[in-house]
Amino acid sequence: MVYLHLVNIRRPAVTIGDVAAAAGVSRATVSRVMNGRSTVAADIAERVREAAESLSYRPSTAARNLALGRTRTVALVMPDVGNPVFQQILHGVMAAADQDGYRVLVADTAEDQSQEAAIALEARLRCDALVLVSPRMSDDDLARLVPDVEPVVVLNRQVPPLPGQDGRAGGAPAAPSLVVDYEDAAVQVIDHLVSLGHRRLVYVAGPGASASDAQRRAGIRRALAHHPGLDIQQIPAGPDIAAGHAATGAVLAGRATAAVAFNDLVAFGLLAGLNEAGVAVPADISVAGFDDIDLARYATPALTTVAVPQSELGRHAWKELAAVMDDDAQPARSARFTTELEVRTSTGPAPVGPERVHATDRAVPAGTADHPDTATGISGDARPPSDLDLIWTEGPDAIVLHGPGGTPLARRETGERIPPVHAPRPYLHPVHTLGGTPLTDSGPVDHRHHYGVGMAVADVNGTSHWGGRTFIEHVGPTLLQNHGRQVARDVRADGGTLTETVAWLDERGGQQLVEDRRVTARFPTLRGTAGPGWVLDWRSVLHASDGPLEIRSPATNGRPGAGYGGLFWRLPIADETRVLSVAGEGETLAHGSDSPWLAFVQRHGDRPTTLVLAQPGTVRPWFVRSAEYPGACPALAWDAPLLVPDGGSVQVGLVAALFDAELGPAEAAAVAEAIV
Repeated sequence: MVYLHLVNIRRPAVTIGDVAAAAGVSRATVSRVMNGRSTVAADIAERVREAAESLSYRPSTAARNLALGRTRTVALVMPDVGNPVFQQILHGVMAAADQDGYRVLVADTAEDQSQEAAIALEARLRCDALVLVSPRMSDDDLARLVPDVEPVVVLNRQVPPLPGQDGRAGGAPAAPSLVVDYEDAAVQVIDHLVSLGHRRLVYVAGPGASASDAQRRAGIRRALAHHPGLDIQQIPAGPDIAAGHAATGAVLAGRATAAVAFNDLVAFGLLAGLNEAGVAVPADISVAGFDDIDLARYATPALTTVAVPQSELGRHAWKELAAVMDDDAQPARSARFTTELEVRTSTGPAPVGPERVHATDRAVPAGTADHPDTATGISGDARPPSDLDLIWTEGPDAIVLHGPGGTPLARRETGERIPPVHAPRPYLHPVHTLGGTPLTDSGPVDHRHHYGVGMAVADVNGTSHWGGRTFIEHVGPTLLQNHGRQVARDVRADGGTLTETVAWLDERGGQQLVEDRRVTARFPTLRGTAGPGWVLDWRSVLHASDGPLEIRSPATNGRPGAGYGGLFWRLPIADETRVLSVAGEGETLAHGSDSPWLAFVQRHGDRPTTLVLAQPGTVRPWFVRSAEYPGACPALAWDAPLLVPDGGSVQVGLVAALFDAELGPAEAAAVAEAIV
């Protein structure tokens, strides 16, 4: 038998080496020309293309990758794939690499420092290059790893030289390093908290092997050197929500007035733990984080944090990595990224009071013991010495009322940080007694849109200047896009008087009315009161300068008894709250009444306080709450809309007296009569 072997005779394939020989250049130069690189001289590139054309050379992607060991993929190794910061860096790398025809593979080390180098080596064997994000390994291990995985770019870590060496020839770095200036970021956060009056802080630290945690600690040391008397404790925690939640007990035990978390995730866990413990943020303690992940602005309250250019880090990482993958690229470079503080509502003024701070704080003044409920037998003058004035002082970010010895008694907030859904407005918070007990609350858990003392009206020509939901008849409370804002103009502090003009804008930014506001602080001239106190006298005139006004409330819209809206005073939750009025004791007797005064008598631990509220001039019905939450206002629209004609005006006023004592009905009535 004869076997015929049919042989397919093919012309030998032209290789990249053939083109290189014909053009008189290296294989690498041919590769760069075929890949469209711009690093080859124009005349040489043209010679290579002519040689390739004459030889009918057509590069094969698969063959080229096999021959050159290229996979057109790079690996990104990170400590925790669930961390939103690392996710944004990954997105930045992927978007930039895709434009150059590369794909990105991801490896998660799960914060396991012992396995980090092995995982990085294995990932590099499968890919053309490596992006190493926030490595936790030691400096020596990182220095030894880099030569084994090149080309590589390292994020959030400066690549150290090998032991005994000083970098590469000419001082060039071993690999590109992209770092964030977390040291300066920590200084920014602490400076912000110090400006709010905080002096006892706590740092809820990240992983001990984290280089960025070390940078934050360096920033803390800088801040301590810059602010004498500042106390910053450090609590070991971790990198995630669970770590922040677990640190809640230690944070509270430290009795700090502000906490700085390693990152936003740790801050979220801490916020949850504080909420579970019944601790208000920022009324009891302020909380700040780092990174400004997408969820930070949607936290409750919105998180103050330091913004890091996360996606930009990823895009720049690919730019540097692509450069070191190119034979003709410039030497590896390092870059430092700056940060920016994003101030939101999780940070506020430092609380003052023995229950929140240490024994070094001011004690309650002598003479604040309970007095008999009688107006007889009065003798003496309770007014402090005349040389102790109450003065409004303009600071860098707020106007503060100072009392005897420079004690802060009230703080005027601009309201710029209030979320739009809460109807931004200027307000006073905190407002303290002379003994340091706060008698206002801001952003409480029960009603996030309550802010200290301020003008808050549920419905002005259909616009909400109260915040939150709007009551609609036959529907109920409904969240509408109808929230206005109040913008202050011409704010002036003159001794004990603060004046400002406030423009009320609707949800579209159109001006609805103009308010002339005057807030005066003074000491009362009283005889026989239960110890020293001080008076806050707020008078406003609302001008219908831009057309007629129809001021309504949920009550006028069909919700009986809900006539809130006007000059509203929100008090803090206390261990005990009682309401006094002309009719007697109790919320039911005071609510809707025309009593010329109210008194909130509270107990905060073993410390009693009394807030007397009196209406000057025409008395409006009181909107009062004490059981659900403590707060009150003279109602502008109790059971009927308030109509103000074009060019008309309406006067609003409230005079408050604050005492570190428990006053009875007769004493409260005497105070109210004396202060209006």
